[in-house]
Amino acid sequence: MNSHLNYLDSVKSQFKYYKRLGEKAIEQLEPEQLFTTYNDDTNSIATIVKHMSGNMLSRWTHFLTEDGEKPWRDRDGEFEQDIIVNKESLMEKWEAGWACLFEALDSLRPDQLLDIIYIRNEGHTVIEAINRQLAHYPYHVGQIIYAAKLLKHGSWLSLSVPRNSSSSYNAEKFSNERVVRNFTVEELKKLE
Repeated sequence: MNSHLNYLDSVKSQFKYYKRLGEKAIEQLEPEQLFTTYNDDTNSIATIVKHMSGNMLSRWTHFLTEDGEKPWRDRDGEFEQDIIVNKESLMEKWEAGWACLFEALDSLRPDQLLDIIYIRNEGHTVIEAINRQLAHYPYHVGQIIYAAKLLKHGSWLSLSVPRNSSSSYNAEKFSNERVVRNFTVEELKKLE
């Protein structure tokens, strides 16, 4: 059971890390840049946030007892530009989705990790469902970061190891004693 507790702690920490990465990218932009698209085949950061929030609310509401694709979800509507009109409403959507996710994760017990839940009528263990979303959300956070870097046009504050700093970063890491912990613990502190 202890390994299951470690798993839950690990995924919560990783979700928190990717949430914060997305926020740090968004913070570097002017509000109007959040609604910019490059062409008809790209999504604005606001659209990505709307999609992530819609997915989170659908997947994590009544996580253990209802299918993860709720009948009230309008996935296609998540990719339309008409609902979020300012940064404040964008961040409200962002927070609502993440709050739903963390509430569901916080309510899980280790003995439930092998229970079966459904997403679009396909069975997943709870672990598989969590892992599915742990791949999905960082994918979109990466899109947010990439779009933000393009929109920023320079003066980007790096969210990871800055260019040409790998050697000094590694030297610092290897100068410390070995430690066992989730990498996000230290990385989250840097993002504050």
